[in-house]
Amino acid sequence: MCPTLCLRPRRGLTKSASMTERKPQITDEQWLLIAELFAEDLPSPAGGRPRIPSRPCLEGIVWILRSGARWKDLPKDFPSPTTCWRRLNEWTKSGVFQKVWARLLRKLDGLGRVRWEEVIADGTFASAKKGDCVSARLNGAKARRSWSLSTERVCRSASTSSVPVRMRSL
Repeated sequence: MCPTLCLRPRRGLTKSASMTERKPQITDEQWLLIAELFAEDLPSPAGGRPRIPSRPCLEGIVWILRSGARWKDLPKDFPSPTTCWRRLNEWTKSGVFQKVWARLLRKLDGLGRVRWEEVIADGTFASAKKGDCVSARLNGAKARRSWSLSTERVCRSASTSSVPVRMRSL
């Protein structure tokens, strides 16, 4: 029985990676293309915890963008969700994230891997204007509604009532 088990070929198993090891979100080639955009901070002379390198943070951000998961669902093998979120916020405000995206998109387009005829805009977070071409007015600019006038009259008359208000004792 041992000779048959030992001679059986292993199908689908690789010797180089474990089943639990996560595949990198960014290849080494992609990282070399964008690595110079991320300035690594020198350690502070005052000391403190060293800053986490940019690549693991970017990998965590890409994982969130690909999966659509919540920040708190970021797997443990990435930096903390707070660190990744702060780094994304920092890179977005400084314009680094836009440059990274543009470089990677140009590379993919040069390789013919982008189908421009299939590009769509996701309007999930855009507010609907109910068919009106002109943007809606702000809430403060809206006219008073008729129901508020009648409610005011009722509330005012109740507050000026001669009926004594019963106080609760503590």
